[in-house]
Amino acid sequence: MRTGMAESWWMHSAGATSYPALEADLDVEVAVIGGGIAGLATAWELTEAGSRVVVLEAGRIAAGVTGHTTAKLSALHTRIYSRVRESFGPRFARWYAESQLQAVERVADVTARLGIDADFERVPAYTWTETPDGVAEFRAEAEAAAEAGLPASFVSTTGLPFAVAGAVRVENQAQFHPRKYLLALAEDLSRRGGRIFERTRVTGLNEGHPCTITTEGGHTVRARHVVVATHYPVFDRALLFTRLEARRELVVAAPIEADRDPGGIYLTPESNTRSVRTAPYRDGQRLLIVTGEHFTPGTGDVAQHWERLEGWTRERFPGTEIAFRWAAQDNTTTDGVPFVGPFHPGTDNVHVATGFGGWGMSSGIMAGRLLAALIAGDEPPWAGLYDPRRLSLARETGPLLKLQAKVAGHFVGDRLRPAGTESVDDIAAGTGAVVRVDGEHRAVYRDPAGDLHAVSARCTHLSCLVRFNEAETAWECPCHGSRFTVDGAVLQGPANRPLPPLT
Repeated sequence: MRTGMAESWWMHSAGATSYPALEADLDVEVAVIGGGIAGLATAWELTEAGSRVVVLEAGRIAAGVTGHTTAKLSALHTRIYSRVRESFGPRFARWYAESQLQAVERVADVTARLGIDADFERVPAYTWTETPDGVAEFRAEAEAAAEAGLPASFVSTTGLPFAVAGAVRVENQAQFHPRKYLLALAEDLSRRGGRIFERTRVTGLNEGHPCTITTEGGHTVRARHVVVATHYPVFDRALLFTRLEARRELVVAAPIEADRDPGGIYLTPESNTRSVRTAPYRDGQRLLIVTGEHFTPGTGDVAQHWERLEGWTRERFPGTEIAFRWAAQDNTTTDGVPFVGPFHPGTDNVHVATGFGGWGMSSGIMAGRLLAALIAGDEPPWAGLYDPRRLSLARETGPLLKLQAKVAGHFVGDRLRPAGTESVDDIAAGTGAVVRVDGEHRAVYRDPAGDLHAVSARCTHLSCLVRFNEAETAWECPCHGSRFTVDGAVLQGPANRPLPPLT
């Protein structure tokens, strides 16, 4: 049985925002679509440099993916350095390390300079293995990370309350409260003349000089430069959706005494991923935050994932009582490196930031610095590593074909197989199912009072059939990760239009 409040600690412990919705047409230098960490970091960097910037957010800023992260601020990203060195070469591995370390230090610098109370703490970062057979790979990663310029070493002991076979340790990384940091950044951006509009969903982009953005409310924004920082790009013209795989992870949090703090940020790719860190809590306690059980949205038994994660937490940290639970979502590129830069080969004034692979804190800050530099005409040496226009058949053909086969399996297979529920009468209260009515797939939810809520089962992104996530009471697309409320409203893109209501 799941316990704890179904709310992100970051959302629970930071104030709400009340920026207005866009109610008039605008002309600006730069329009940033998306108010998460990448969008706000980009907007702040540009505003500090003197540009006229507007941020357009469909919901509330720092409340989507960024508001549900685990907020590990580190340049150690599982085993990325071995992969980058092998796929791109040693020089690119050094650039990856340099850009990510600069992002960590940027947060430290801005936090101190603006006096932001964001619970910023310096801690070591670890990637651990409990399998003796995996030690060789982790030793190799420590060597690759050190060669790339990180203060990395291989260790056999950590601060975790259980034994490990080995771990990569990187000194002087960090953890912080992402929402407190970004809300302070937004306030400073506004003081400098930047403008933020919430509840303003962007539905169209006409590229040109200037670009023209249209919103759900019927208003337009003309901008010399546009940044698409919507987590998963809401426009498909670059076909990045063929190179991005959505991944959802679960999070539980429990108070522990300060002397039980493992003193670092930890991650293992084993056991379907486990991530551990702590944050300041109440009455001198720490809040233990454990993440894991990743899965593709719209697939699997999410309730079982919750049970496994909660069971692991109680086994490894005995006596813990879950206080909060939430879920995070991110996208991984087919070559494992984020896409940050020009949206596609035919543009010089539309940029994108996506594909952070679970490391959105440092990569989001990195994206902000990189995009601000590119828009100013100053290209860092490591810009090419992240350029979305890169495409290597040697690196990406296998993962790309595997990803598209999975998508095709849902797009075609879900239509051919019989609906799991034959009649709406079979849908119990508090559950949902896709049913065929007059030959049409409909997503039907019966609320606790017994009333039915029916919407089209075709995702408004590329028409895959959605599935019901009972644990989170949402419709999810297994193809590209779009998520919707039971009444069809968009929770997460790439879809930017709701599921149409049906009888």
